[in-house]
Amino acid sequence: MAQDVLCEVNNCTYWGSGNKCNADTIYVVSNKGEQASNSEETDCKTFKPEH
Repeated sequence: MAQDVLCEVNNCTYWGSGNKCNADTIYVVSNKGEQASNSEETDCKTFKPEH
């Protein structure tokens, strides 16, 4: 299992210094059906806008 999850979306609640994701869990889905062929066909459902 990955020790660090990196993220550059700095307007997300879970974004931390060093571009590290501070969420307890990460939920990623395919936006093209059941199987994705590349990273562009996925979405991070963990994203939560910073207030």
